[in-house]
Amino acid sequence: MDQTAAIRTVLDHCRTVAVVGLSPKPHRDSYQVARYMQAHGWRIVPVNPNASGEILGEQVYPSLSEAAKHERIELVNCFRNSADIPPIVDEAIAIGAQAVWMQLGVEHAAAADKARAAGLAVVQNRCLKIDHAARTRA
Repeated sequence: MDQTAAIRTVLDHCRTVAVVGLSPKPHRDSYQVARYMQAHGWRIVPVNPNASGEILGEQVYPSLSEAAKHERIELVNCFRNSADIPPIVDEAIAIGAQAVWMQLGVEHAAAADKARAAGLAVVQNRCLKIDHAARTRA
């Protein structure tokens, strides 16, 4: 599946998104994107081992695996450095996610190939908020 098809798949079929690296700080991109998606009816599942309590009114989990014990994760949205992506993809595959989305500036070819081979839709170096907003306006 090419990236255009993957974007379409995510926007058409995913509504519960684990945001890996979601910051509790409102000025951070991860917070802005998650808040936007939440405002558009998506369920946000914060994943951040360095945060606790709630972000955007949702329980924070230390890992995808822990989040998946409580929530059905459809999309894994990555706000992490490219080098951190392989273990996130491994967890996304293990929990049965449908897709992995790497935000602007985040790419990892080998991890993307592994995710695709496991049947996940993969988007790299794109912003979920920007692509959603563009599609909503179209």
